[in-house]
Amino acid sequence: MAMSVSTTTSTGYGTQKTDIRAMSIATMLFFMWGFLTCLNDILIPHLKAIFDLNYAQAMLVQFCFFSSYFIFALPAGKLVELRGYKGTMVIGLLVMAAGAFLFLPASTMASFGVFLSALVILAAGITTLQVAANPYVANLGPPETSSARLNLSQAFNSLGTFLAPFFGSALILSSTQIAQDKLQSFSAAALQQYRMEQASSVRLPYVGIGLTLVLLAISFAVLKMPTMDFTKDIRPGELDSTATGDSIWKHPVLLAGALAIFVYVGAEVSIGSFLVNYFGLPDIAAFSEKTAAKYVSLYWGGAMVGRFIGSWLLTKFRTSVVLGTAAVIACGLVVTSIITHGHTAMWAIIAVGLFNSVMFPSIFTVGLTGLGPLTSKGSSLMVAAIVGGALIPLAEGHLADLIGVQHAFVIPAVCYIYIALFGYLGGRRAEHEVGVA
Repeated sequence: MAMSVSTTTSTGYGTQKTDIRAMSIATMLFFMWGFLTCLNDILIPHLKAIFDLNYAQAMLVQFCFFSSYFIFALPAGKLVELRGYKGTMVIGLLVMAAGAFLFLPASTMASFGVFLSALVILAAGITTLQVAANPYVANLGPPETSSARLNLSQAFNSLGTFLAPFFGSALILSSTQIAQDKLQSFSAAALQQYRMEQASSVRLPYVGIGLTLVLLAISFAVLKMPTMDFTKDIRPGELDSTATGDSIWKHPVLLAGALAIFVYVGAEVSIGSFLVNYFGLPDIAAFSEKTAAKYVSLYWGGAMVGRFIGSWLLTKFRTSVVLGTAAVIACGLVVTSIITHGHTAMWAIIAVGLFNSVMFPSIFTVGLTGLGPLTSKGSSLMVAAIVGGALIPLAEGHLADLIGVQHAFVIPAVCYIYIALFGYLGGRRAEHEVGVA
């Protein structure tokens, strides 16, 4: 099958030299959505304590946040067709800002429902950025180094996830909380007043984030960026085009990759969402929430370091080998954390972040191999699969309520087994297709 890489212009897609300036600008967006996504790991224990939620209820934070990927990914793909990559990224930033500003009324009313609504809108903007920015960066240079390029941008995404827990620990978890057994003696009015005081800690951080996003949108709008010509030929309905006879549903590696994204995001988010509570368990580390939040940064920091290393490894080794091996090691670390206790269990689960690092960009680029003009559609499907971050943590929350947080990590362990299979089998098939093309 001939790939459209060989027939496109030098405006980005299929060029023989990476556009460093454009990639640097787009990488700023990776940082912002990583930062905001990881703040959920701090919000979950904070809202859990304020509203006296069980684990399954607390996981509604991730359910609402990551459900937006499923709801808005395909519309975002249409937006790329209508407004181009740059226009779509500007719109995504403004939608994110609107979601951040909604935290102001949510904290004022101390309403869990309004918090969830704000997260849906915030995630809708992040989804829009993901659909546009991932293929944009992947195609800003030679196709054979797209995995390395995307890994490098994802490293700055991980820088955002590394810094977010420190930020959240200092500003969101700074107030002293009252034990749940004492709260039961509060009157309804006193309880609501207490919730409003505790919820107010998110007000300043998210308003500041909203203003930053607006400034970024304005700055991004006035910058000149390369145009990706290959998206201009995509029209609504091409998904099942009778003219070409092609469809994303005829690409098994893409479909397997979408499932790999589903389980990868679900596993990564499930682990991150439970770390503060996990490190607080007496037989693990017995940390306070504020102390535990700082150790969460090490989990995401491992992903940051791993992506810098991965961007180099992927220029030396096949993507299939790197992805499959990382998944096998991650599975082993999760199992180690399940069957041990104390600091051994704690450091084993933290180390998973290092091997998570190469998974998303590697799965993404393998899944999009050989799609040509269907790249935007394929990207939308892959981003929609991030809904795994909504469903798998919710399932783990229910399991944690039944058997405890530690043993509920069996769910991520199973996810990594599938990713390993996709890496070794799907990755090799994609590499073969590139060789044939």
